[in-house]
Amino acid sequence: MSEDFNMSMRKFLKQVGVTSQQQIEEAMREKGASGKTYEAKMVLTIDGLELEHTVTGTISGQS
Repeated sequence: MSEDFNMSMRKFLKQVGVTSQQQIEEAMREKGASGKTYEAKMVLTIDGLELEHTVTGTISGQS
């Protein structure tokens, strides 16, 4: 893959990571989620590639 492709993909993934973390932290603060554990799922879709990739895991609030 080209350097431009790699840079654009890294930029997109960084944006996903940063904005997702901000949204999760805000939601947990609003719900008073300290000490609780949540099941999480992230779904990535790319139009034109017929790609759907799902990542699941758990997120624990700090006690």
